[in-house]
Amino acid sequence: MITCIIAEKPSVARDIAHIVGANSKQEGYMEGCGYVVTWAMGHLIALAMPETYGFSAYKREDLPIRPNPFQLTVRQMRKDKEYVSDPAALKQLKVIRSCFDKADRIIVATDAGREGELIFRYIYQHLGCRKPFDRLWISSLTDKAIREGLSNLKPGNCYDNLYHSAKARSEADWLVGINASRALSIARKGGYSLGRVQTPTLAMVCRRYIENRDFSSVPYWKLSALMEKEGVSLKAVGKEDYESEASAQTALATLRSQSRLTVESVTRKVTHTSPPLLYDLTALQKDANRRHGFSADKTLSIAQSLYEKKITTYPRTGSRYISEDVFEEVPVLLRKIGMPLSNPLNSHSVNNTKVTDHHAIIPTGETPSGMSADERTIYQMVVNRFIEAFSPDSEEERMQVRFTDGTNTFTWKACRQISLGWKAVQKGKEAEADKKEDSDEHILSSLPNLTEGEVLSLVNADINEHKTKPKPLYTEATLLSAMENAGKEVKEDDKRKAMAECGIGTPATRANIIETLILRDYIRRDKKAIIPTEKGLAVYEIVKDKKIANAEMTGAWELALAAIEAGKMPADKFSQGINSYVGTICEELLSLSSEQKSYPVYRCPKCGQQSVGIYAKIAKCRHETCGFHVFREVCGILLSEDNIRDLISSGRTPILKGLTSKAGKNFNARLFLKDDYTTTFEFEQNKKRK
Repeated sequence: MITCIIAEKPSVARDIAHIVGANSKQEGYMEGCGYVVTWAMGHLIALAMPETYGFSAYKREDLPIRPNPFQLTVRQMRKDKEYVSDPAALKQLKVIRSCFDKADRIIVATDAGREGELIFRYIYQHLGCRKPFDRLWISSLTDKAIREGLSNLKPGNCYDNLYHSAKARSEADWLVGINASRALSIARKGGYSLGRVQTPTLAMVCRRYIENRDFSSVPYWKLSALMEKEGVSLKAVGKEDYESEASAQTALATLRSQSRLTVESVTRKVTHTSPPLLYDLTALQKDANRRHGFSADKTLSIAQSLYEKKITTYPRTGSRYISEDVFEEVPVLLRKIGMPLSNPLNSHSVNNTKVTDHHAIIPTGETPSGMSADERTIYQMVVNRFIEAFSPDSEEERMQVRFTDGTNTFTWKACRQISLGWKAVQKGKEAEADKKEDSDEHILSSLPNLTEGEVLSLVNADINEHKTKPKPLYTEATLLSAMENAGKEVKEDDKRKAMAECGIGTPATRANIIETLILRDYIRRDKKAIIPTEKGLAVYEIVKDKKIANAEMTGAWELALAAIEAGKMPADKFSQGINSYVGTICEELLSLSSEQKSYPVYRCPKCGQQSVGIYAKIAKCRHETCGFHVFREVCGILLSEDNIRDLISSGRTPILKGLTSKAGKNFNARLFLKDDYTTTFEFEQNKKRK
């Protein structure tokens, strides 16, 4: 009997072939000991494009396009101005067909997840194969894991729900992406790309950018009082925010005249801080971005490489826990990585119910070799987190004291470390890095003894000016968090967990969504921040109120896909919902054509004709001999129609906020029209020009 094993890529196929004894290398496969082992090279088969169904031209009356049934095609590549089947894909499919034909049964060894399942099922369906197949489901590529997996194969139909979920996701992305992109392109007579997941993500980035850009900072003042007890300086901060410096000065004068403060209340308690949970992919991507500046895509690539080198477990996981049976192996793994811990181990990251297809990312215990510097960085993060997760809780004594001068209340907070516990793994570096910048808790080696009613002399008192701050621009780390929570700002842990189940995309796809938006020139990296481009902002302005940009709705679809995978929802019910949704999207976007703006024409300041038109990137005079023009993107911001109108009619704009100089510094200024009809900046102070 001949068994065909199909893996997702050649490197994994080689590892499996070595275990089963298929050591004879052939073109596109290996064979031996009754096995043929081949591979898929990623997505060899995809859903056919609209042209296959006869929809080459973009026509309003064709929308929405709803193929029934969907057709599959070999992976396409662009050649000249058209798409053709990828020759490498055709060649490998021919190999796979011959392997399937000679085999009596098939073992599916594509990656154990939604996409891996789809890769195999689409090939199986496209080739019209009817051979029985079993599933190899493993979380690491060590020899031990592969052997155990091969001796615990499950019938392929056990994963039918996973396939139905993957297929539903693939078809939904096609339906929304193709129809929405075509509808907007028809309505606005241009080339637009929209998507079920990418457009809500773009909307979140644009919304945050606009909110940050247009934020007006307001000053406020706070009192601080300095006292001393047992040689410890106590700097207590006033509770009240003063809107004017004058009222703060009045309160300061009153405080100084009192020259002492009374202890109103004292709270002391010992707290235990659990170690952070093990990494899932998103948590690893967030930390790698925050600490090392790695993009989400880079972290995923490195984690995948470490998995294929057998050093860490499967990376595309959404779980931060391990199961009880894996927990039993933890002492051995800790010894293998040279960090044995004394019993009992912390079980904070152990929960059978929180492990779905795969457990958290952990080291396999294999001795690492041949790692690049970046791989060492990610590997060390995984190892450190693994050791932390099973180390004891840290123990702290926290103290909060409230003082009063009879009118105002002041608070002083301090903390004393009793035992480091898990924080000792990185000498407290991680805890320090994760501490909020604005934390007003003082770290002390010993806490002073204070009692209610005690009076302390005032050593000094002052007022400090503060400014209200906008929500910061997204970094890749905070954008991943926002995607995880479908754009909702959730503070309560239990609600965050619930929202995480219906975020935008999945841990496996979020990095790709960000990279796709960058590739399409909708967003860009600006140092650590993620900001929209002019093109991205233009798309956002069109779709911001439409269902295609609704993050929560996209999150609800993800929840439905998870329900299909769990066997709690039939795939056809999901398809009905998506079909209805696509109809609504097309209707909304196609109706935009009647609302399309016809920009007014303004009098040209240079030639005097009523001939200045405003376009997406430029405002210019339509008379060829005149040449007057103003580019709309200036130092990182897009001039609005009102800005252009003011510049043309009165010679200057209002103050433009959030401009960025070549040195990367932010500034505010007016744009001013010079005598030669070029522009320059005019600053508020002494009207100095730049």
